[in-house]
Amino acid sequence: MKFFLTLLALLPAALFAQTAAPVAPAATSMPLPYGAPITLVQARAVLAAAHTEAIANKWAVVIAIVDTGGHLVLLERMDVTQYGSVEVALGKATTSAAFRRSSKVFQDLVAAGGEGLRTLSLPGATPIEGGLPLIHEGRIIGAIGISGVTSVQDGQIARAGAAALANKL
Repeated sequence: MKFFLTLLALLPAALFAQTAAPVAPAATSMPLPYGAPITLVQARAVLAAAHTEAIANKWAVVIAIVDTGGHLVLLERMDVTQYGSVEVALGKATTSAAFRRSSKVFQDLVAAGGEGLRTLSLPGATPIEGGLPLIHEGRIIGAIGISGVTSVQDGQIARAGAAALANKL
């Protein structure tokens, strides 16, 4: 009986605790919309800028440019770059095209652990820095993926390529 009375006394507190306002999730910005697919001329300009950045740093890499559907438009494997980097660069580019964000976003989610590990189950996702969406006139027209050096260096080269598109075309 004493147990029952204790439960009755605690019931109002439990009811009030359950009616507390839920915490709002952090605001997230929507990714940019897709535009017309990247042209070969645009892809060549992006590749040239990325290639220049890699050469300036004496880095041998693979540079992959894909359209909005993740289909390969242009690929360069610099001399002495390991063969495995071809698929990794393509994976980073297709990840950025498919999910409309940097592949580093997924790397950071995995590194954080916990729920971020769900990222590993996304079909076709390559959660490693070095992939970026390519933006023209406020729309995503494709993506670039780089592989061959460290992920931070891959990201640096990808940013150089993406900047060429944003600044010149």
